[in-house]
Amino acid sequence: MEKLQWKLFDLFTKAHVAAYRATGGRVGRKFFKGAPVCLVDHIGRKSGQARTTPLIYIRDGDAVVVVASKGGAPSHPAWWLNLRANPDASVQIDAEKWAVHARQADDAERERLWPLMNEVWPDYDDYQAKTDRRIPVVLLERRDA
Repeated sequence: MEKLQWKLFDLFTKAHVAAYRATGGRVGRKFFKGAPVCLVDHIGRKSGQARTTPLIYIRDGDAVVVVASKGGAPSHPAWWLNLRANPDASVQIDAEKWAVHARQADDAERERLWPLMNEVWPDYDDYQAKTDRRIPVVLLERRDA
């Protein structure tokens, strides 16, 4: 994406997060095509600042599953790099928020979860075809209080 497109995307993301938080998810809980959205709070690996990223998700037992696609870009999204550096985070779905630990799905988990994520957002297969990197499937596993 060009620099201007990323700036516009960043503004859209900030507005999405603000609306989601202000309404307890009544606004912003669904993305295009009806895909469900959660908010992931994480710490910037370089800045140390709190960040929030809205992500399409599915539930897998107690885990929340997200995909680090970045639209098929050649590099990983910043939120995934942040979670790799600082895996303890939190997730919000609607008005509920809880602590999680992020980890990349192993090969068997990815094989099982990738088709389920594609049911929710069919563009993931297109994103994978656009890049040489293997797009990570990420599990956000609930931490005990």
